[in-house]
Amino acid sequence: MPFSIALAGKGGTGKTTIAGMLIKYLVRKGKKPVLAVDADANANLNEVLGLNISNTLGNAREEMKKGQVPEGMTKDIFISMKLEEAVTEGENYDLVVMGQPEGTGCYCAANTLLAGFLERLTDNYPYIVMDNEAGMEHISRLTTRNMDILLIVSDPSRRGIQAAIRIHKLAQNLNVGIRRNCLIINQAKDKPSDEVMSIIRGEGLEFIGTVPEDETLSEYDSTGRPTVELPEDNKAVQAAYSIFEKIII
Repeated sequence: MPFSIALAGKGGTGKTTIAGMLIKYLVRKGKKPVLAVDADANANLNEVLGLNISNTLGNAREEMKKGQVPEGMTKDIFISMKLEEAVTEGENYDLVVMGQPEGTGCYCAANTLLAGFLERLTDNYPYIVMDNEAGMEHISRLTTRNMDILLIVSDPSRRGIQAAIRIHKLAQNLNVGIRRNCLIINQAKDKPSDEVMSIIRGEGLEFIGTVPEDETLSEYDSTGRPTVELPEDNKAVQAAYSIFEKIII
């Protein structure tokens, strides 16, 4: 079984940037190949990784829904072919993107498609990193389940910490098979205050460190440069790597 890590948090916390750093860390440590999964309907993990994507699981689902199966080909073979086409290869990792939902309506079928595909891929990768959409919908829909670690990313704001705690509680209440819930405070100017730490500890959420606010990282983001290209001695990268050492076996 692979070691699986899912990321969650409210929008704007830098969750996807942390996911990219985690993938880079795993490859650097020889924990490869890594399967990266972008389960956010507003997919941008590929931009953080510097990859171009041409197919998504959502596209495969839509083609199946519209009956675009070539004559003489079974639906199982067709969907298998399309799913294989949705894998984008990076350097020592592969990326699979969920893709946009088809307008209004339930996204459950696409989630089921993703879950089934991940199950098929499981044996090929020792590590899986899943970047989820902002908020808690992925947990309530049970997209994020049976994970070794739920890595909750917050900014230093009180609202961000409260959102992180709600995600932690929901994951516990739904009993979705997540073995360990961990909190990272990203974009931090200082260490969390005693008051904030008291709140976090009081909720039973494991705090594993802070990643500092960094001008170089912000510049990469604003110019569209992949943040995985940040130099190894960058202070945000070094802080993230130190955190990952606490959770990666």
